[in-house]
Amino acid sequence: MANASRFVRLSFPFSALIISPSFIVHFECSFLLVEPMEKSNCLHLLWFYLLTLSCQAVTIRHVLMESDSLAPPASPNSFKIGVKRVSLSILFGLIAGFVAALFVACVIRCFIQYINTTPILKGPVIFSPKIDPRTLRFALDNENQLLGSSPNGAYYRTALDNGLTIAVKRLEPFEIGSPETHNKAFKRRLQQELQLLAGLRHRHLMSLTAYVRESDRFSLVYDYVPSGSLEDAMNRVRENQLQMGWDVRLRIAVGIIKALKFLHFECNPSILHYNLKPSNVMLDAEFEPKLTDCGLAKLMPKLHRSPNGYRAPESSPNCGYTDKSDVFSFGVILGVLLTGRDPLDPFFGEAASGGSLGRWLRHLQQAGESQQALDKSILGQEVEVEEMLMAVRIAVVCMSELPEDRPSSDELVPMLSRLHSF
Repeated sequence: MANASRFVRLSFPFSALIISPSFIVHFECSFLLVEPMEKSNCLHLLWFYLLTLSCQAVTIRHVLMESDSLAPPASPNSFKIGVKRVSLSILFGLIAGFVAALFVACVIRCFIQYINTTPILKGPVIFSPKIDPRTLRFALDNENQLLGSSPNGAYYRTALDNGLTIAVKRLEPFEIGSPETHNKAFKRRLQQELQLLAGLRHRHLMSLTAYVRESDRFSLVYDYVPSGSLEDAMNRVRENQLQMGWDVRLRIAVGIIKALKFLHFECNPSILHYNLKPSNVMLDAEFEPKLTDCGLAKLMPKLHRSPNGYRAPESSPNCGYTDKSDVFSFGVILGVLLTGRDPLDPFFGEAASGGSLGRWLRHLQQAGESQQALDKSILGQEVEVEEMLMAVRIAVVCMSELPEDRPSSDELVPMLSRLHSF
C-alpha cells in the first residue's frame, strides 16, 4: 500500500464514446497509473504519450466495430417494398410514354386531315390588291410580249386594264400521266409553298403577286422588271451589246448573297433555293438583282434544275442539299461576273482548265495568276483590280468541293460588302 500511494490515477475524456456495456473492457485503458509528475523524466513522458495514442486507436476501432454490429439486417419485408417501388416506377414510365406517343399520333393525324381537307384553289389566286382576277385571266388569254425562255418555261410581259405591267412565267406543262396531273396531295403541297413564297418580302426577292393553276401547268405572276435576267445581261455583255462595269457586277453579287442570307437565316423555317442560276436572277431598271423560283425545284422534281456548271457536287439526287449547296451556286455566279465566261463553255471541258470554272480559278490563284482570269472589259483602275482579285478568292472558297469548307451566306455578306463602298 505504501508503494501504491506513490502513484496517481489520471483520467482522459474518452468516456463519451461508450455506447455499450462491453466497451468498459476497453475503457480501462483510458485510466493510467503514472508516477507523480515531479519525479518523471523525459522517458516517462514519452512512454505516457505513446500509450495514450494506443488507447485512443483501440477505443475508436472498437466504436466503429460496435456501431456496425448494431446495424439491423435487411428484412424480407423491406426487400419486397423496394421491388414493388421499382416495378411501379417502370409501370408509370411505360404509361407516360404511351400517353405521349398517343398525343403525338393524334397531332399528326389532325395535321394530315387538315392537309387533305384543304381545298385546291382553281383559277387565279391573288396576293396583291392591285390585281383583279378577271383582268388577270383576260390578260393571260391574250398574246403577250416574250421576255425570255428556259427549259422550265417562258417569261412574258403583259399589262392589265389598270395599267399595271406584270411578268408571267408559264411553267412547262406536266407530262401526261405524271403524278402532278392527278395527285391532289402534290397540288395542295405546291399551293401551300406558293402561298409561303407570296408572303416573303425582301428587296432582292421577286414578289409573287398571283398564280394561276390550269389543268396541266402553273403560271406564276411577278412584278415586272425591265432589264430581264442576269443570264440575258451576260449574254449581251459577251456580244458587246451591253457594258457592265465592276461596280455594277459587284452590286449584283452582294444583292444575291443578301437574298440568300434572308432565305437561310431570317425565314422560319429556313428556305433553300435549290435552283440558283443566272436565269433565276432578275434585274430591275437599276440592275438590282431579285431572285425568283425559290424552292420550287424541290417541289417539282421534273423542273429543270441548274446545269452541272452551277450545281454543287453533293446536290445529286442521292445526296443531301443544304444551304452550302446554294453557296456553291453563288460562287459560280460570282465567277461568271468576274470572268465573263459561261461555265458551260467548252473551254472548261479541256484538261488544261481543270474541267470546271472553279478548278480553273483555283489553279490560277495558287499559281499567282488570278488576274489572267478577269474579264478584260472591266479591267480599269488599280483599286478595282485589287477588289476583283479579292473577289476571286471568295469565289474559289465558295466553290470548294466539300460543303464544310464553304462559308455561309451570313459570313459572305460582310466579306463582299467590305470590298467596295456603294
